[in-house]
Amino acid sequence: MSEIKIYRIIGIYYKNHKKYLFRKEERALKREDALEKALSQITSIGILRRQIKIQEIKEISPEEAQDYLIRELSQ
Repeated sequence: MSEIKIYRIIGIYYKNHKKYLFRKEERALKREDALEKALSQITSIGILRRQIKIQEIKEISPEEAQDYLIRELSQ
């Protein structure tokens, strides 16, 4: 049985000629699933995928998670 991991996705997107930094923490089985969840959340606010640049995706421990809900679900 697979174990659910926590991933931190860091990147930037451009909207109205401004650059925005984002950091998302997602629970997923695979790195690709976490990336897809983060991209779908960001694109839901009207950003196109080509406007998003992913800088880093890394697996983190539940103690490192800054999102309260994710930290509580992982215990």
